[in-house]
Formats: sequence, structure tokens, C-alpha cells
Amino acid sequence: MNALLTFITSLGIFAILFVIFAESGLLIGFFFPGDSLLFTAGFLAQQHILNINVFLLATLLFIAAALGESTGYLFGRKIGRKLFDRENSRLFRKENLMRAENFYEKYGPIAIVLACFIPIVRTFTPIVAGVSKMSYRQFIPFNIIGAASWTFGFTLLGFYAGKFLNDHGINVETAAVIIILLSISPMLYHGLKDRSRRQALWAGTKREIRILLGKESR
Repeated sequence: MNALLTFITSLGIFAILFVIFAESGLLIGFFFPGDSLLFTAGFLAQQHILNINVFLLATLLFIAAALGESTGYLFGRKIGRKLFDRENSRLFRKENLMRAENFYEKYGPIAIVLACFIPIVRTFTPIVAGVSKMSYRQFIPFNIIGAASWTFGFTLLGFYAGKFLNDHGINVETAAVIIILLSISPMLYHGLKDRSRRQALWAGTKREIRILLGKESR
């Protein structure tokens, strides 16, 4: 938890903007904690640890997300379906692209908005939209709505959550822990709602417990 706070405070606003840009449409950005970053940035703005007006911060984050999605769209449009033939690597898993394509086929253009709130899918959906030959003119309104609702929503939620905790006399350290727990809750929800993932997590947890008890070796 402290690592995220340290990252934000040490590298500052430009680092946050880059992460949001990358997670919104670059292949390398899918593993970044976008929801947590937006939420925590809003909290740090409320605490004046980030010395910037929260609405200006949210606006800059919106621009970064919208540009990231547009970059992903243009990349997908240029590369086309050849991307689906790419071999898996440490930073690229074909199943993530397939998952985004299935999501896009299910919801149509509105998927561009909905995907902003789903980790991993939000990175690949703009790329899939480009691959599908969706016109840029059609893409832009959904891009703007999705990027604005995601960035303003999470950033302001973090800001007002911090204000609420501060108004009720909860100290900064405790508030930070609560804020980060709240910020990672969407990621936990999406990670645990799938039955196979829950089973894999439970199996891994049981194995670690057996290792700690000396009943199994690594």
C-alpha cells in the first residue's frame, strides 16, 4: 500500500499522467493500477500532498486517458488483425486481446465506455475498436464519455472520501490505508467474480499455508 503512495509522491503528477495514458490504450499498460492511482491521486490532492486543484488534476487525467485510448485505437487500426497472430510474451497475452474483442462484440461501441471501468479490458478495447475498422468519428464520442466518467469519477471519489475521513477526525495514515483498500476494491471484485480465478487463488493460498507450516516445500 505504501508503495503506491511513495510512487505518486516521489514521481509526481507527470508520472500519474503517463500511467493513465499507458493503461488506456498501450499494450504495455494493462498491468498498471489505474483505478487505484486515480482514487489515491484524488485523496492526495485533498490532503494537499499533491499541490494541485482536484478539478484541474481530473481534467489532466481525462486528457491523458482520452489520448491513450485514441493511441490504442490508431494502433489497432494500423496493425489490424495481424495483432491476433502475435505470439505470447511476458508483456503480451493473446487471451487479453480476445477477452476485449468478445466484450466489444457483446456490447458494441458502448463497450468503449464500459471498458474504462474494467481492468485489462480497458487497455485492449480501444485497440480492438481500431482493428474492427470502427470509424474514428464514431469512436471519439465514446472515447470522451468513457475517459471523462472514469477519470473524474475515481479522482473525485478519492478526494471526497479523503474529505469525509478527515472531517471525522481520522488521521492521515489510517485514512491512507482505508483509501487504498477502497481503491483496489474494483480490481479485487473483477479478479474474484470469476469462479476459476477464485479457485486458483484459494488453491494458491492453501499451498502457501502448507509451506509456512512446513508440510510442503517450494
